[in-house]
Amino acid sequence: MNIYGKTLKDLETYFTLIGEKKFKAIQVYDWLYKKRVNSFDEMTNVKKLVIEKLKEDFSINKLNILKVQNGKNVHKYLFELEDGNKIEAVLMNHDYGNSLCVSTQVGCNMGCGFCESGRLKKVRNLETYEMVSQILIVEEIQKIRISHVVLMGIGEPFDNYDNVMKFIDIINDDHGIAIGARHITVSTCGIVPKIREFTKEKRQVNLAISLHAPNDEIRNKIMKINKVYPLKEVMKAVRDYLKENHRKITFEYIMLKDVNDGDECALELANLLKGLTAYVNLIPYNETSHIEFKKTDRDKIMRFYDILKKNKINVTVRKEFGSEVSAACGQLRSNFEEGK
Repeated sequence: MNIYGKTLKDLETYFTLIGEKKFKAIQVYDWLYKKRVNSFDEMTNVKKLVIEKLKEDFSINKLNILKVQNGKNVHKYLFELEDGNKIEAVLMNHDYGNSLCVSTQVGCNMGCGFCESGRLKKVRNLETYEMVSQILIVEEIQKIRISHVVLMGIGEPFDNYDNVMKFIDIINDDHGIAIGARHITVSTCGIVPKIREFTKEKRQVNLAISLHAPNDEIRNKIMKINKVYPLKEVMKAVRDYLKENHRKITFEYIMLKDVNDGDECALELANLLKGLTAYVNLIPYNETSHIEFKKTDRDKIMRFYDILKKNKINVTVRKEFGSEVSAACGQLRSNFEEGK
């Protein structure tokens, strides 16, 4: 087992089971996440017998970096896992802090038509430590602190629900990486049963819905998940979430030329979201050579934005990052696998 996949509570239980005081879990967490040691032997205030036991029961390995692409205010990392699979993370430097987009799976089975990640099918879920390691390595390389984390990289987070929740516990823990709950965003394409499970947990982290269409007709064409959980069911789950959690929700909306970017789509979207405590994040599309969809012109994006604004919908246009790197989620991995 990799120790970076253990919550503080897990380690407290572990130390109790081996006949040690549970406060040792805080000591170990301090070495892992505050002092950032790379071996158990560096934990100098932990007695040798405990160190030997830790070495026997846990590994302390992190992921390997295969490639880094750097652009203006953006850095993209290709990681190799212990089994040889590859994933990505993307660091974006905002004026409000450093945000890391984390992958949660190797590949993705959701099959969204515009998404490079889903072009290479799901191989497996990421283990919790493989998600935690993405943050630790980027912080080490860049000599910075990650202030915000978004789970919007390769994979569908709610298709790896339990490991993702443990990951959130570790990075949010004051003794762990200590990223505030309201600086953590988990995104889903609309797995309704998991939205409902997440609702009951009443976590303070942010929820984002990858919406990308204002009606079932368009959403069915570009997102396979909509045929399983149609828009009506997703929106019912969203309304129940808002009622239970009193948290603002984000709707992600990728602007696809001549697909979902017309005036009628903007009006329909405004009507769909009317009265919700939410905002829309309009995302300029990152084109790839593998997928036919094209990017909406800037003027048309702003027209869409204006229509939502006039209809009293809170809306932003996401800043474009990384046009000079393999910007689309999964693109660096895909190119590497294909020898480009």
